[in-house]
Amino acid sequence: MTTHIALLRGINVSGHNKIKMAELKQLFIDLGFNEVTTYIQSGNVIFQSEQTTISKIEQQIVELVKKEFGHIIKVLVLTKKQLKTVFESNPFLKNKAIDIKALYAILLKDNYIAEGIKLIEPYLTNNEELKLIDNCVYINYPIGAGKSKLTINIIEKKLKTIATSRNWRTITKLVELSNL
Repeated sequence: MTTHIALLRGINVSGHNKIKMAELKQLFIDLGFNEVTTYIQSGNVIFQSEQTTISKIEQQIVELVKKEFGHIIKVLVLTKKQLKTVFESNPFLKNKAIDIKALYAILLKDNYIAEGIKLIEPYLTNNEELKLIDNCVYINYPIGAGKSKLTINIIEKKLKTIATSRNWRTITKLVELSNL
């Protein structure tokens, strides 16, 4: 069995696409996944599966969420190993002066257009910095992500892919939970 982490985009945000975590957990159990754990209300699910084809797992989740809750959402699934790589590769962690609360990881589907990163840079304001490493855009938002002009929708549009964002505290907790 492989440990996976599903990141559902856009659920329980500003009253939209509401799904209770108990119901989401049951949905994953109904899909035949094991050791299902949810973390906070924003759609983070750790589970085990014998299925190894990530795109198939993502498709199953998207289809059942639509069927059960009527929500059309985007889902990214990572293996425990992939999440650990994201965690260990954050270039901003080397700078001890950076506040961890300002760090985010924008996880990308692997079909992104890397050249699009140049199109994102004009949206950086307030001393924001970003680094693209493999399938992750690491961002330092010194005055907060909510005040940034660089949104997840812009990132998806410019890189021509599906993306989802998590703050560094969530990434850290997901790594911890996936190792239990």
